[in-house]
Amino acid sequence: MKTLNLAVLLVMLGVFGPGQWGGAAQLDKGFVAKDARCPVCRMFVAKFPNWLTQLKLSNGHIETFDGVKDMMTYYFSPQSYGAAAGITVREVMVKEYYSQNWIDGRQAVYVLGSDVYGPMGHELIPFAGRPGAENFMKDHKGREVLLFSEITPQLVEALRKGHTMTGHGASHGK
Repeated sequence: MKTLNLAVLLVMLGVFGPGQWGGAAQLDKGFVAKDARCPVCRMFVAKFPNWLTQLKLSNGHIETFDGVKDMMTYYFSPQSYGAAAGITVREVMVKEYYSQNWIDGRQAVYVLGSDVYGPMGHELIPFAGRPGAENFMKDHKGREVLLFSEITPQLVEALRKGHTMTGHGASHGK
């Protein structure tokens, strides 16, 4: 009986990984194991709770990142970071900068170029809507508000090299 109770407790605490009990993995939006690493930069992500982002893949696996920039790097090329051929991204979750609430990353807007740096330097800062992003731009010297669809692999690569691209083709005021 004690073994059964221990197994139930371990399941409730999330000790077992997603899918080990036959259910579909859920985005974790809260608990992140202390030893969880970003699949792109290999940093321990639990150290940066305000910057966490997550992707749910087509096989049910969940990847957690230490910022939007690394998440987008993986998003554009999951196989480069260990995902099996044919695996795609089903869900994108990011933390809204001011509220720290989890939001749909595909519906979020992002500020490019500001005086706020993430754990890996230059970062795309997520917001639930344009008003928050525009206020942030005024307060933190942001340059541009981008929709998810306007973020390109070239922009992400420039951010990874510590640059903020100018004139990358995203239109203003969409």
